Amino acid sequence: MTGKIIGIGIIAAALIFGAVVWYAQTYYYYDEVALLDADVVLTPLDGGAPVGISYADFRGIDADSSPIRYRACFTTSEALADLDTRFEQYADAEPRNAPFWFDCFDADAIGEQIESGMAHVYAGQRNIEFGIDRVVAVTEDGRGYVWEEINDCGDKSYDGTPLGEDCPVRD
Repeated sequence: MTGKIIGIGIIAAALIFGAVVWYAQTYYYYDEVALLDADVVLTPLDGGAPVGISYADFRGIDADSSPIRYRACFTTSEALADLDTRFEQYADAEPRNAPFWFDCFDADAIGEQIESGMAHVYAGQRNIEFGIDRVVAVTEDGRGYVWEEINDCGDKSYDGTPLGEDCPVRD
C-alpha cells in the first residue's frame, strides 16, 4: 500500500511540474508589446538607419527570457513593389512559431507565403541585440509579420566559432 501512495505522489508531482513548465513557456514569460513601444521599421537599400513604414492593427508580444521571442502582426497600405525598391530584402528567413494563443501569427502559413512569393521578407533592424536581426514579412494583401532571427554572427557566437571581421563588437 505504501508503494502505491509513493507512486501516486511521484506521478502527481510530475504532472504538476509539467503543467507549471508548460504554463511558463506558453504564457508566463510573454508580455504584450505596448503600442507606444511598437514601430515597424525596415532597413533602406543604402544601409542607412531603419525607416518606419505606415501600419495599423498592430499586435505584438515579447519576452525577456529569450532574444528571439518577439512576434508581431500588423496591416499596411504599402505596396510590395514600392517596398522592394526602397528596402533591403532578407534572405533565408524562417518564421518562428508563436504561442498558440497569439493567433494572428501562424509561422507555417507565413512560411508558405514566403516560399510561394506571396510575401516578401525585409531586414527590419540588423543586430537589434548582438547576433539577432528583426525581420519583417509583408504579404500581397497588406498583412505584415515581424519576428527575430539569429544571424551569422549570432550562430558563430553561440556555437563557439571565432567571429569574423564583419561581426560587430559585442557589448
